Amino acid sequence: MLSKSDSLSAPAPEKPQGNGNAAAWHSHLDFRLLALVGVLGLLVAVGALTKPDQFLDVDNFRLILTQSSAIGVVTIGVTLVIIGGGIDLSVGAIVALASVWATTQATQDYGLTGMLFCAVAVGIGCGLVNGVLIAYGSLVPFIATLAMLASARGFAEQMSDGQTQIVEVDAVLDLGNADARILGIPYLVLIFLGVSALGWVLLNRTTFGRRTVAVGGNPEAARLAGIDIKRQRLLLYALSGLCCGIAAFMLIVLAGSGQNTNGNLYELDAIAAAIIGGTLLSGGRGTIIGSVLGVVVFTTITNLFALNNVQSDVQKIAKGAIIVAAVLIQHHTSRKSSTQ
Repeated sequence: MLSKSDSLSAPAPEKPQGNGNAAAWHSHLDFRLLALVGVLGLLVAVGALTKPDQFLDVDNFRLILTQSSAIGVVTIGVTLVIIGGGIDLSVGAIVALASVWATTQATQDYGLTGMLFCAVAVGIGCGLVNGVLIAYGSLVPFIATLAMLASARGFAEQMSDGQTQIVEVDAVLDLGNADARILGIPYLVLIFLGVSALGWVLLNRTTFGRRTVAVGGNPEAARLAGIDIKRQRLLLYALSGLCCGIAAFMLIVLAGSGQNTNGNLYELDAIAAAIIGGTLLSGGRGTIIGSVLGVVVFTTITNLFALNNVQSDVQKIAKGAIIVAAVLIQHHTSRKSSTQ
C-alpha cells in the first residue's frame, strides 16, 4: 500500500481514472473547453464579417493578446484560490497599490529591477496579509479580501495623491515599445504565456496542486489525510498576490505610468473568466487552460464592441449575461455529474 506521503507526492494526471464523478466532470470540462474554442471561432467570424480590415489585422490580434496579458496573469492566481475553496476580491486594488508603490520616485531610482521587485513584494505582502487573516484569523475570505480591497485602494490613492506617476526609467519604457517583441510576440504576451504554463504545471503536476484540489473539494478529508490546510490557504493567497504584483508591473510597462485606478474591476473580470473557463465557485475543480480561454474570450468581445462603436454600457450588460449563462451551465453540469 502507498503511504500518505507517496499518495500526496504522486503527480496528478489531467484526467483522473477510476472516479466516476470526477471522470464525468472532466468529460463536461472537455466539452466546455471545446465550446470556448468554438466561441472564439464565432467571434473571429463576426469580426471578419463586420470589420474585416481592422479586426483581421495582425496588429489587432497582437493588441487583443496584449490587453489579455495583465488581467490574464491575475486570473491565474484567482483560479488557484477558487479551486482551493477561497475567493479574492482584492486583486484589482492590490494591482493598483503595487503599481503606485513601484512608480514612486524613490523606487524608480533603483531602475527596472527595483521597480519589478517592489511591485512583486507589495503583491506578495498583501496576499500574505489576506492569507493570514483567512487561514489563521478564521475570517471569511469574502470579508477579509473585501477589507483588503478597500484598504489597498485607499492606500494607493493616498500614496499617489490621486495623480498619475510617470515612469522615467528607459529600460521599463523600452519593454512597452511596439517593436519590443520576440518572434513577433510582444514581451507582455510572453509573460502571460509563461505564467499560464507555470500555473498549469503547478496545478496538474505537483503535490501543491493535488493539495489545492483536496482542500477546495473536501477540507475535512484533506485534514485527515495530513494536509496542513492553513498553510495551503496562506500559500494560495500569497500566489494570488504574486500574480497581482507581476500584473502591476505589466501595466506599468504598458502605460508607462502608475496610478491608483489601475486594476479597476479586475476582481470581477478574473472571477468571471475563471467561471466560464470551468472553475467551480464551490472549489475543488478548475482548469488553467479554461481560465486563459475565458480571458481571451472577454477581451475579444471588448475588442469587437470597440471596433463596432458599441457603447460601454452594452458591453457590461453582455458580459453580465455571459457570466450568468456560465454559472447556470456550471450548476447544471455539477448536478448532472453528481448523479452519475
